[in-house]
Amino acid sequence: MQALKLLLLALLALPAWAQHGTEAVEPRTVTVGISHAPPYRVVEDDVRSGLYVDVFEAITAHLGWTARYREAPIRRALLLAQQGEVDVVLGPRRTADREQYLDYAIPAFPSERRLFFYQTGTQRIERYEDLYGRIIGVLEGASYFPRFDADEKILKEFAPRYENLMLMLERGRVDVVLAPELVGQYTANRLGLRVSVSPFSVPGERRYIAVSKYSPIHDHVDDLRNAVELDELAAIYREHTAKYLGESAQ
Repeated sequence: MQALKLLLLALLALPAWAQHGTEAVEPRTVTVGISHAPPYRVVEDDVRSGLYVDVFEAITAHLGWTARYREAPIRRALLLAQQGEVDVVLGPRRTADREQYLDYAIPAFPSERRLFFYQTGTQRIERYEDLYGRIIGVLEGASYFPRFDADEKILKEFAPRYENLMLMLERGRVDVVLAPELVGQYTANRLGLRVSVSPFSVPGERRYIAVSKYSPIHDHVDDLRNAVELDELAAIYREHTAKYLGESAQ
């Protein structure tokens, strides 16, 4: 009995740390730069949600960490990471320039194809050359793939959100909308629009949970990496993908 009392006293004396394997991980608050880009990152009133947010919070919950969100357009969020004013950015592409200030800690988000959505059969894209002579709706500031991004012969119509682009497609202001697969499906379902997908598509790039190299959190990046196995993250991603597509279709 005396031994049991001593054990209980020892447990009570331990700090309130989350246990990761056999190591203690101190609770921390992580500032996350986040922009409104559904279904990945959703910023509505006081709610911060979305596929990337759900996956990241599964990691922080395992560690006993708290996520605090700072809303900013993606370019601004990256600048804040470069300045060490946000700890984490969810879903950036990996580039040589960004690797100077970002640690691409977790390859949490699989690549998605870039799809060409249309409504009438005459706007169907069978090959790259079919893009010429059509008005292609694209997101302001987005990069899709090098050939397209640099092609000044293609007519591009820009909008701040994919919701705007899909409505422009419905109203005939653009012929085709170029979007990542999940974003296009989610947005069309949410708006109740009937769209088709062209046979021509382009592979996407893997996205990451990236940690600022100028953040104090970078000293604990291994805790993030080791919190959840990648196959478990993949299962969480699939589960929440189905959830968001299902919700948007209701």
